[in-house]
Amino acid sequence: QVQLLESGAGLVQPGGSLRLSCAASGFAVSGSGMSWYRQGPGKERELVAAITISGVTKYSDAVKGRYTNSRDRSKNTVYLQMNSLKPEDTGVYSCNLDFTAYWGKGALVTVSS
Repeated sequence: QVQLLESGAGLVQPGGSLRLSCAASGFAVSGSGMSWYRQGPGKERELVAAITISGVTKYSDAVKGRYTNSRDRSKNTVYLQMNSLKPEDTGVYSCNLDFTAYWGKGALVTVSS
């Protein structure tokens, strides 16, 4: 059974950092493409980062240079390291197994002073 569980949610000041984790079960993250989405208050969900089966990472223009997407085969987990956070980064972040309807429940990130 495929499951995705995010962790690492929290409140951080502008300029701070946070790392989200997406622990997977029921499949191997090393053999899968996975993506991170976020939905800010009053906004539509948007794709912010992705990692392909071959390990290539991609980022939206809004987070490029500040976010880093990675995966750990031994822990079967995907990570999203977020640096230099801005108030506009606030939102619920969810991981998704590409081309499927499998989503995590989401992790709330709030960037505020």
